[in-house]
Amino acid sequence: MGIILFMGKVSGSHLNPVVSIAFALRSDFPWWRVPGYIIVQLLGATLACLFLQHVVDVSATFGSNYPAAGYSNMSAFWMEFILTLGLVSVILGTASGAQNIGIVGAFGVGGYIALAGLWGSPISGTSMNPARTFGPDLVGADFSSYWVYVAGPLAGAAVAANRQGGRLRRLRQKLDSQVAQPRSYRSDCRSLVQESATGAISATPPPRSAARSTVSRC
Repeated sequence: MGIILFMGKVSGSHLNPVVSIAFALRSDFPWWRVPGYIIVQLLGATLACLFLQHVVDVSATFGSNYPAAGYSNMSAFWMEFILTLGLVSVILGTASGAQNIGIVGAFGVGGYIALAGLWGSPISGTSMNPARTFGPDLVGADFSSYWVYVAGPLAGAAVAANRQGGRLRRLRQKLDSQVAQPRSYRSDCRSLVQESATGAISATPPPRSAARSTVSRC
């Protein structure tokens, strides 16, 4: 949450390759910037693991993600898919363009990550982020299950971006149709003016209530 509040207006606080890709899929983020973001995200995760290993003297494998005992790689894949689908949906729903900014986004994203960790950690470790898994796997030299934490989050992010993009397209189409549709009261006023010009309106003044309703419509 703190990083979103601190860095949201600077870089967007993506922190996750699938988030950058999801913003690009929704046309909020240029594709040519995605590779640079992903490289920096992978580098940041690796440096964090090296710091923990050499400065704090913590084994890099402590931060690794892998399927829990009794669960297969496919079970972990589906868990990562579902968790990332929810995460990216929250991010796209609270973001401003391609930026995670504001208190709503910070608490929404942070709260979801905390709850997802409680639910998914016993099965897959709740990565939802290929960069977060890449760092410990690189430093620990073990990529045996890394594909799970790339394929699952990528698939979940793609589905979330497609759903959000479809909603935005339907909203734009609805707004465009409302703008293009002529308003009925304008047509009524035009018809009254035409009838008046051709003498179609009777010389007898209408009742006061009818006159008021005509004026209020125009």
